[in-house]
Amino acid sequence: MDMLKTIHNHFSESIQTKIEAADKLGPAIARAAEVMVHALVNNKKILCCGNGGSAGDSQHFSSELLNRYERERPSLPAIALTTDTSTLTSIANDYHYNEIFSKQIRALGQEGDVLLAISTSGNSANVLEAMKAAHERGMTIVAFTGKNGGKMAPLMKNTDVEIRVPANKTARIQECHLLFIHCLCDLIDESLFGSN
Repeated sequence: MDMLKTIHNHFSESIQTKIEAADKLGPAIARAAEVMVHALVNNKKILCCGNGGSAGDSQHFSSELLNRYERERPSLPAIALTTDTSTLTSIANDYHYNEIFSKQIRALGQEGDVLLAISTSGNSANVLEAMKAAHERGMTIVAFTGKNGGKMAPLMKNTDVEIRVPANKTARIQECHLLFIHCLCDLIDESLFGSN
C-alpha cells in the first residue's frame, strides 16, 4: 500500500466533493442561514441532533453559537440534544432509542424554533422521529443529508431546507457537513452583528 498516494486521494476526493457542493448548494446554505437568523431575531432557539459523527457536528454547531465562532459577540441560543447521557439513556431504556431526540423536542421545542437534523444517510430512525416531533411543535427544519437524502427527504416541508451533499461516501459527506456548519456560523454572525 502506498500511504502517500492514499492520503493524496483522500484530499483530492474531499476537495472535489466540496467544489461540487459549492456549485450546487450555495442557495440552500444561504436559505438555511436566513431561517436560523429569522428564528434568532425572534427570540427562538436552534435544537440540533444526529448520531455518531453527526452528534459531534450537532455539538460543534451549538458550541459555536453558544460560545463564539470567530468574533466576540453575545451568546446565541442553541442546544445539542446529544449531550445529556442521563436523559438519552433513560429514554432509550424506558421507551426506545428512536425517541431519544423526539421526546426532548416535545419538551423543549417551541413554535418558531429550528431543528438542525443531521444524517449522512438520511435514514437515522431517531432523527426521522425528531423531524416529526419538530413539525408537530411548529418548528422549521434544516437538514444536512447526503447520498439520495434517504427517508428524511420526503419529510421536508416547503418551509424546511435540505442541504444534501452530492456524494455517497460517509467521510466526504461529513467533511462537507462541517463546512456547512462554519458557513452557517459566519452567515449568522454577519447577519446579526454586521461585518467583522
